[in-house]
Amino acid sequence: MLAQTPTEVRHNPFITKADQLKVFEALAKVINDVYVYPDFNGLDWPTVVAEFRANVARGLDTETFYADMQMFVRKLGDEHSYFEPPAAVAADKASLSGANDFVGIGALMMPLPEKQRVTLLAVFPGSAAERSGLREHDDILSVDGLPMVENGVVYQQRTRGPACSAAVFTVQSPGQAPRDIPLVRHRINAPMPIRSRLVKTTDGSHIGYVFLPSFFDITIPEQVKRALIAFGPLQGLIIDNRMNNGGSSSVLVPVLRYFTSGTLGHFVSRTAARRPLEIEAEDINNSQKLPLVILVGKNTVSYGEVFSGVLQDLGRARIVGRPTSGHVETLHGYNFPDGSRAWIAQERFDAVHSHNDWRRVGIKPDVEADADWDTFTASNDPTIPVAVKLLGHE
Repeated sequence: MLAQTPTEVRHNPFITKADQLKVFEALAKVINDVYVYPDFNGLDWPTVVAEFRANVARGLDTETFYADMQMFVRKLGDEHSYFEPPAAVAADKASLSGANDFVGIGALMMPLPEKQRVTLLAVFPGSAAERSGLREHDDILSVDGLPMVENGVVYQQRTRGPACSAAVFTVQSPGQAPRDIPLVRHRINAPMPIRSRLVKTTDGSHIGYVFLPSFFDITIPEQVKRALIAFGPLQGLIIDNRMNNGGSSSVLVPVLRYFTSGTLGHFVSRTAARRPLEIEAEDINNSQKLPLVILVGKNTVSYGEVFSGVLQDLGRARIVGRPTSGHVETLHGYNFPDGSRAWIAQERFDAVHSHNDWRRVGIKPDVEADADWDTFTASNDPTIPVAVKLLGHE
């Protein structure tokens, strides 16, 4: 998932070869000591370590070193663990705090390389994107005639530029022909927006809908609370996690509190140490008993999967969508003296009732129904009628 980022390019500070070796050795030791899968997913891990150590010892420039460290962690193959250079660490800290500060059109985007475009997941209030009529599910194909995706490479920087700079964006709404619109980039400083609304029903039932793009913004629990209060009494709630790429437990836990309580399962390390996921209830407009349907899909990842899976496991929610990918390991962060950080899969999750191996099978929906995000709008989302019906309404 890509949020538009500040115009100013954040450079990583210079790092000497000696310090590179120190960072590498510390990183390799962390992985060796705590990685959740002791067989390293079938890798000959000592050989991988030796290969990358030799690369660093030969001498790398700063940016190549950090690119190498990212590749080193990706070698684990769990598609979840990752390494952040110092500049990325600073940006992530700002995002988690809700201080998204960037110059751009004001949208959260996800690349669709197979379709040669990016799609909009959320639009910031008051942004150029919102004022131009762009909405979630719209696509950006090109900027000033230059494609957003070319030969599998995503050129997010083509949406960037100085404050008050203008560009012509070629966009496409679901079911419509591409069109050109001029947009002027502005600075946005705001938390990641969630989307909430009441769903239209034919039987007059009061069904709410909340879209959660991530658990990587500390303001999200309060936004969800405000939505639950604004809805008033509901007969059911649909939580859309189809694009939820996970985030922080400091966001996951308070959102879970609205819907359940108790011990929901355990995080299990490779030494079989078990750490409980315990939740204390916070009821908002009867949210503890409110019937729930959660939407999931191939882009539901990490804590997005855990959130959905535990509520299904407890019998608190039914699941609609596509099976998830099973990237459910819990990442632990390790900081290094140069300001870089590694997030390493250190625990797997064991649900309290089913004990399903979510890594192998993912979160399985009760009803399979889904469509590509950029093929529908909020008004004709094909999964919503399925969810409403599962809630016992029309």
